[in-house]
Amino acid sequence: MERSFAREIESLRLGEGEEFFGEGILAVTKALLQSGVSYVGGYQGAPISHLIDVMVQAAPQMSELGIHVEPCTNEASAAAMLGASIMYPVRGAVTWKSIVGTNVAADALSNLSSPGVIGGALIVIGEDYGEGASVIQERTHAYAMKSAIWLMDPRPDLETIVKCTEQAFELSEASNTPVMMELRIRACHVQGSFTAKDNIAPDISMQHLMENPAPHNYMQLSHPPVTFSQEKQKYEQRMPAAREFIQRAGLNEWVAGQHDNVGIVVQGGVHNALMRALAELNLVNTDGAPDIPLLILNVVYPLVPDEIVGFAKDKQAILIVEEGQPEYIEHEVGSILRRAAVDIKLAGKDLLPMAGEYRSEVLLDGVVAFTTAYLPTAGNLLASNDYPAEVAALKQQAGRLLQRAVPPRPPGFCTGCPERPFFAALKMTEKQIGKVHYSADIGCHSFATFAPFNFGNSILGFGMSLASNAGVKSFQAKRPLAVMGDGGFWHNGLLSGVTSRLMNGGDGVLVIMKNGYTSATGTQELISSPDVQLKKASEEKSATHGESTIEDALKGVGVKWLRTVHTYKVDKMRKTLLDAFQSPFSGLKVIVAEGECQLERQRRIRPIRAKALKNGKRVVRTRFGVDESTCTGDHSCMRLSGCPTLTLKTSDNPLKTDPVAHVTNECVGCGLCGEVAHAATLCPSFWRAEIVSNPNWWDRFIARCNRWLTGGVVA
Repeated sequence: MERSFAREIESLRLGEGEEFFGEGILAVTKALLQSGVSYVGGYQGAPISHLIDVMVQAAPQMSELGIHVEPCTNEASAAAMLGASIMYPVRGAVTWKSIVGTNVAADALSNLSSPGVIGGALIVIGEDYGEGASVIQERTHAYAMKSAIWLMDPRPDLETIVKCTEQAFELSEASNTPVMMELRIRACHVQGSFTAKDNIAPDISMQHLMENPAPHNYMQLSHPPVTFSQEKQKYEQRMPAAREFIQRAGLNEWVAGQHDNVGIVVQGGVHNALMRALAELNLVNTDGAPDIPLLILNVVYPLVPDEIVGFAKDKQAILIVEEGQPEYIEHEVGSILRRAAVDIKLAGKDLLPMAGEYRSEVLLDGVVAFTTAYLPTAGNLLASNDYPAEVAALKQQAGRLLQRAVPPRPPGFCTGCPERPFFAALKMTEKQIGKVHYSADIGCHSFATFAPFNFGNSILGFGMSLASNAGVKSFQAKRPLAVMGDGGFWHNGLLSGVTSRLMNGGDGVLVIMKNGYTSATGTQELISSPDVQLKKASEEKSATHGESTIEDALKGVGVKWLRTVHTYKVDKMRKTLLDAFQSPFSGLKVIVAEGECQLERQRRIRPIRAKALKNGKRVVRTRFGVDESTCTGDHSCMRLSGCPTLTLKTSDNPLKTDPVAHVTNECVGCGLCGEVAHAATLCPSFWRAEIVSNPNWWDRFIARCNRWLTGGVVA
């Protein structure tokens, strides 16, 4: 995994009355155990990766409680797990990154929500929306509305998050409907504490097996004609039941304020940003309570008409703070108030941005516009002349200290990443055959869209790169290229890309980056991940579960042209790419670019090296460098590498005005710079050295000989 969760795992054992300290997503994990879940599944991705990672690493604790934990191959398989709660009174939770994960799970979600559930079903959604997001900017809200799945958006406070997690199961069971709970990046990683409860072992579990399966009940199948009656049940029975529970349980929070002629309705997940903006405007009292009444929606779908009308009546105006677009909440609040004949001014997207993350500084202007119009006596800071001048002065001071704008820092490959040499080989290939259409994919390899490689014509989804150029190949003279990772291959690529291309007899080149893990989400394991024990026994052996699982799968579905090349062999990779593009074979050509994720490799070998050094054993570390006297300062090596440790320094030779290439001590000895220099016939300035710690007598003898032969000083 990306990291060890040993400390966090121990906190999962906390019992009644003990204090839990940690971050939001780990609080959710603890709340699941306190809720008596029977099974947990999911597919990793920011910002909720820790939930499934912790559950997997806490296998012994989960086993004690009888909880089944399953890392799923994609989000659709995770959503389908909740089918266990359709016919059985068992609580289950699954998790994934949204909105892309929800897109993948859409089919299963529709077929789950139609019959409904009798056991509590919770979907923890990593709502990856805003400036820190890594995916397209859409919201989960639309899925909740179209499928009638209730959507919670808890206030980023650990006590509230835990309460919402526990009561999500009760809401689900009270209304026979699955529940989504969306958590933004800030909510997942907010730090805090809450008073823990005892974990609950479920009545039905791996420890308490059922003797017989549930009897056949056609009414619980998502199959016509019963689906037509299920549609009526959603809105005539389940939604009223959900609204009644939400109101009775007090899931939404009503906070009073001294200016009761106005009010603000805010999504729970945006509450903290709003409070920061109100504090900046002196609209928060000394106890930290707002001066303006708030209705905090910890459940954003469905809304409860009685709560909306009760909050709005006797007010002159209310402001809807709803992050993102379209303005679903604003529209529904408007409809509720119109039907109830409540005459009130409704403000929202007319004062606040239509799209984008609602950070505190973004909310300032909207709240000021609202209070200026409807609360002119509040005396907020922005209405005065001093505050804008103070802000302008601070910006000027920051500009003077920085001297210039902070340069952009796009993400890039890690030091020694095995995917970088492939793209170096591809740039060399393009010099011979020209540009080709490049279909990119989700994963670490998408960093090749940035400099110095600048590859990519489209990104359509995880494992969808080959499928995305199915049309392009019909009108391109050159064969199109698709690149996907082994994570994308197992997630979707084998079916949607490879088998589809084979079925249609299409041409093209596919490169699968076999680094051993779903690396971009924290190096979670795959069916083809290297076996840890075998790796320890033989570091250089690429032993895998099933030995060559990816290659076997490709052969099994009928791939005829297949090559496996280690990515660090740049020249061999270049020749293989040329062969693929120029081969007379008409059909899909697949190159498996093999090379273990360098981060995972370093995590594995560093403790081994440290232990050996501590015990006085001989340890050899390889690193590369640049001979300043030979380097011309042309920097072609950087344009073909992009390694973070390959950088520039001022030459010690005063006659050289241009900076020379330099390799920092963070070099992991992958050899790419030397390979690139050799494959591209760049220059002989790179050197390779072996640094020996705790040398033996033979190492010392060889070192003396080398120094004597080169005229060096012998110590």
